[in-house]
Amino acid sequence: MTSLAAVSPARAAEPIGTWLVEGGYAHIKMDICGDRLWGIVAWEKKPNVDRNNPDASKRSRPTLGIPILMGLTQSKPGKWEGEIYNSEDGRTYGAYVSMASEDVLTLEGCVLGFLCQSQNWTRVAETPAATPASPRAAAPRPAAPAARRTTGQAPATPAASDVCMAVASATGQPIEQVMQTGTKRSER
Repeated sequence: MTSLAAVSPARAAEPIGTWLVEGGYAHIKMDICGDRLWGIVAWEKKPNVDRNNPDASKRSRPTLGIPILMGLTQSKPGKWEGEIYNSEDGRTYGAYVSMASEDVLTLEGCVLGFLCQSQNWTRVAETPAATPASPRAAAPRPAAPAARRTTGQAPATPAASDVCMAVASATGQPIEQVMQTGTKRSER
């Protein structure tokens, strides 16, 4: 009998997960929301605010939790393109993400489509806690009840990840819209 693994093609590495940026000052957590790749600041070595945002009302918001990889689309296996927000200068750039290996992601940010800089990000196992975990926080959560489906009902929408929830919060879009296929990128 042939095993399923023996007949399945090799799967391309995916950027879903948490990444240590070059320089080690932040972790970016990435996930697919709808059919787009988003990344949020999940950890910072030093807390920061979005002081250079072109929208003056957002200049005092913490950068922790804001989307920086904004609605990238997959252009081919292992490659995505879209935009990245740089809170250091308040500008948005063209972005290209590709997988160098299972644990190394290459991010290229471009101005005018041809002046580009790249960085290699390294996959991390988990985001460090901002504060020590309390005994209550460490307790296992009860499993969510299984969704029931009866004839004529639409299939349940997949559960939204914390990345998708942060995108909805930052953009003001309902989570259902963020999770739809073809969701457009949002404002910074």
